[in-house]
Amino acid sequence: MDRAPQPAEGTASICVLASSSGGNCSVIVYHDRGRRRAMLIDAGLSPRRTTKLLSEVGLKLHDVSDVFFTHLDTDHAHAGWRKPPRDFQATIRMDRRQLGRAERSGLLYQRCEPFSESDGAIELCPGVKFRTISLAHDELGVAAFRFGFGTGDLGFATDLGRVTPKLIDELSGVDVLAIESNYCPAMQHASERPDFLKRRIMDGSGHLSNEETADAVERIAPREHAVFLHLSRECNRPELVGSLYAGADHGFTIASHDTPTRWIPVKRSAPVPTAVTQGTLFGAQAP
Repeated sequence: MDRAPQPAEGTASICVLASSSGGNCSVIVYHDRGRRRAMLIDAGLSPRRTTKLLSEVGLKLHDVSDVFFTHLDTDHAHAGWRKPPRDFQATIRMDRRQLGRAERSGLLYQRCEPFSESDGAIELCPGVKFRTISLAHDELGVAAFRFGFGTGDLGFATDLGRVTPKLIDELSGVDVLAIESNYCPAMQHASERPDFLKRRIMDGSGHLSNEETADAVERIAPREHAVFLHLSRECNRPELVGSLYAGADHGFTIASHDTPTRWIPVKRSAPVPTAVTQGTLFGAQAP
């Protein structure tokens, strides 16, 4: 198992600890004023399992300074975090639309920094910024993210329902794109799932099919790498996802439901033309 890197100034790496309907959690390490910091995107695994998987990739729970929630479905916000371990002192970050649900769920137990799409770019620490994109998912929606680090940008989007022009515009040209590729339509239709569940997943406010994701990836055009999240264990297969990216200009990784991915650097491998660099969301310069 890859150990967590010691990022240099302006760099970052992402590892997906697990991603499926059984629980979703990713971790990003980055450089903050001389020390390595870590953030989670979603906390859909129990505190015990999260701690175990973090240990497997060379981190401890007290390394986590922030938790970004895409939304608060139980596979993204595990009930165990209502009573977190003592050494968990992270700042909770979520869309303002989710605050009422978070309070009712007992998740607002410590410092919370809400955000909204209208906030624009928010500085997390010197040299690290993020902004959010609000998308449809069930009743309260879901937040996608674009993070800007000194040497690269990361896009993160899951539980989308549908791909919108706004999402394409906001994530266009990221260096690393993490995006859901939830189901194969043929397997979904043939499954024994009840019709109401199939409709929820496929009606434009649930999840993306493999083909919808492939179209989004082509339009977003990540420069270096794509990470595919949230594969259905019943209605998808990694080989179906992988077959869509044979010969792609970028590398790709398919997240597992129970095993962490390798660490993927959020970094351009080569300088990009000035006109493109100036067009990135945060004006990040090529190394």
